[in-house]
Amino acid sequence: MRRPAKIIVLAISALVLLAGAVIDRRATVATYLVAWIGLGAVPIGALGVLMTTYLVQRAWTRALHTILAAGTAVLPVAALLFAPVLIGMKELYPAASDASSLPAFKAVYLAPWFFALRSMAYFVIFALLALWQRSTWGERQRMIRSASVGLIVYALLVLLAGVDWMESLEPEFHSSIYGLLFLCFTLLTGISFAIGAALLSARRIGATRGYGALLLSTILVWAYLHAMQYIVIWAANLPDEVTWYLKRSSSGWQVALGILALGQFVFPFLALLSARVRGDRTWLLGLCGLTLVMRWLEAAILILPAIPHIEPLTVGLLLIPAVAFIGISLWWTFEMAEQRNSVRACLAPDAHAETGSR
Repeated sequence: MRRPAKIIVLAISALVLLAGAVIDRRATVATYLVAWIGLGAVPIGALGVLMTTYLVQRAWTRALHTILAAGTAVLPVAALLFAPVLIGMKELYPAASDASSLPAFKAVYLAPWFFALRSMAYFVIFALLALWQRSTWGERQRMIRSASVGLIVYALLVLLAGVDWMESLEPEFHSSIYGLLFLCFTLLTGISFAIGAALLSARRIGATRGYGALLLSTILVWAYLHAMQYIVIWAANLPDEVTWYLKRSSSGWQVALGILALGQFVFPFLALLSARVRGDRTWLLGLCGLTLVMRWLEAAILILPAIPHIEPLTVGLLLIPAVAFIGISLWWTFEMAEQRNSVRACLAPDAHAETGSR
């Protein structure tokens, strides 16, 4: 899409979202949050994958570096795009409008000012981590040190962000696995985007079987975490936690759950078991695209049932402009960052020189 077309789509999407906010503010903010979680997870996930590639030195780590580094450069824009959620948080988060029914600790922890402060802190630290990782590229020992420290900080922040941005929509619900679910959500998004973008780019990334195996292993971790949360809640038979599942098993959401199970686990799992599929660039690109689409569906399942008094038709109509506005903003920034990083990558020393590409 050329620059004038991007500007036109951005302007139209922004106008539609503004009109939606006037007509139905809650539905608009809820839809925007779904779109942002699905797309904002790309740069956050890219940061985690980038640091992992610094510790796991293989041929594929260098092949994906430019894309992952460019993905992390999008984090400041993703932070700016989160601002509408903070502005309209009282429409979504019960603790932001009335915390009187919550325990003292939750009332303070989920207070609007503290929520906004933590969110800003997450983005600042993510951006600083990304800058640190990009600055160490090409120097093996510095890469290992920065990634070792960065992954610990990153994991803790993503766990907390998942609880803040999604689990706190229902403050009475608690799951010790929820933060891990969001961590896997972001990593799966980052891996799918990086592999898909590499397949679409002009640069060759070599044999694709290893990338298919990487995608399959991440999908299995995602399915395992969801299964464990369900099993733990089912075995304990806790009323608040069971209610969380009941909301997502009625009013049509059971259909969405079925589509998510088939589209994100059953079909990709069976397909990626085949060496032929893992080695086919078209198949792998399609599975990466399917994974990214499933992230929006999963975000909708996690977010929308928690928000009362919103019309499904309104959400459906607003989702397209929300995805277009956030997606084009992030993609445009990614393209510019990738162009800069492509030049730097050509000039940087080979980080694999000490050990050789494996």
